[in-house]
Amino acid sequence: MRPDGIGTSMPDRRIHLLNPLQAIRGVFGSFLPSSMPYLTRASYARELPAWALLPVMTGILEGGVVGVIVQKLYDGVVPDELLYLIIAFLTGLQATANVFSFAWAALSHRRGKIKLLVGMQLGCALCTALPALASNNLMGMWLFVIGVVGARLCWSGVITLRSAVWASNYPREVRARIAGKFATIQALVLAGVSALIGVLMDWDQDAYRWAYPLAAVIGILGTAAYSRIRMRGHAALLRDERNASEDADAHEPSLNPLRMLRFLRSDIEFTKFMSCQFLLGTGNMMIGAPLIIVLTTVYMMDYLQAIAIMTTIPILLMPLSIPLWSRFLNRVHIIRFRAVHSWIFVVTTTILVISIATGWLPGLWIAAVIRGIAFGGGVLAWNLGHLDFSSVSSASTYMGVHVTLTGLRGLLAPPLGVLLYELLKPVNPTGSIVFCVALSFILAGAIGFVLLSRRLKGPSGLPESD
Repeated sequence: MRPDGIGTSMPDRRIHLLNPLQAIRGVFGSFLPSSMPYLTRASYARELPAWALLPVMTGILEGGVVGVIVQKLYDGVVPDELLYLIIAFLTGLQATANVFSFAWAALSHRRGKIKLLVGMQLGCALCTALPALASNNLMGMWLFVIGVVGARLCWSGVITLRSAVWASNYPREVRARIAGKFATIQALVLAGVSALIGVLMDWDQDAYRWAYPLAAVIGILGTAAYSRIRMRGHAALLRDERNASEDADAHEPSLNPLRMLRFLRSDIEFTKFMSCQFLLGTGNMMIGAPLIIVLTTVYMMDYLQAIAIMTTIPILLMPLSIPLWSRFLNRVHIIRFRAVHSWIFVVTTTILVISIATGWLPGLWIAAVIRGIAFGGGVLAWNLGHLDFSSVSSASTYMGVHVTLTGLRGLLAPPLGVLLYELLKPVNPTGSIVFCVALSFILAGAIGFVLLSRRLKGPSGLPESD
């Protein structure tokens, strides 16, 4: 009811007409620091511009982007067997680089987190510029790969330590919402960058020579913005890390792989969660490299089309689903979240299998759309899920274990997909059997999450104190 009691039809009609504009303003306004809880506004305001600029740099390093570029630049220049393995390596590199995350977590222990994060971002920017020097021969391909590898190694450190900053600066009840805002902005930038590089490479195959250095410069601007971030309770956290007893802390990061195994044995519930995650992730990572080969050699797609299916469309759909997934994740434990979310990957991979097996081209685009919806929840769960098992002081260690295991499957799954594709190519040139194998891993992981969720108490599965 209006406070002045006036109820004429004209004002009501005007209000009705303004509603779409108000809705648009509401969407944009939800990203402003003023829309966040008071105690988180300063941290959010400092971090927001960084995550609008840094994805320009990481977008040009996306596995679907570099995989398609290398496939098309060096097809016929190097042997197919080597080229396909390189594509497998590049598509899994974002995950493989995380093998080093436990080293980053160990390096950060008792050291300033923000300074290390800034240093890693600068290292990523320098390596991102390196592919510009790659020529169209075998040595050029290796130079391109070295640049991408160096950038991804540095970025894995950023991902590892960022979770500790988020755990300190944002309470759990708003953490998924804030991470969702950052992820939405990143997704829009990544989608735009991937589409743009596809257009540029179709226009001029040498466009990468200036596109990569430009992305690196923009990344440095994002690093400058990130350097302004402050971590709440940082001094106390460092003091706790320095004062921790040598023998008691199974949660202290270490470079020793046996230490990581002891850590996993110390938290059985987290280990079970990671086991299901390993199955789900292995299936998803098996898909990328064979799909690039199929799109470019079977369907003969150009840069833009192949990159659109591999990267642009899935990432573009993420912002639409992130708000829904973030509200769900705010209310439930990560295991209960995954027990629902994982089935979206089952659906999209099933559609992909049917499309590849029958030659139904529209199905490839439909699968890309649904995959983007799944990625929207996946990016939140991947960045925040371990925090439902850890404390603030052990967040980096849990994240280190999490991303190290991600790196292990990134090292194994893409080559497995390519080797199966090559092995079965004489009898199955479209690769549909490979995608069926990937689907079986995804299905096993989804079922595992459902079984784990049945052991949680209450509708949310969260502890009473939350």
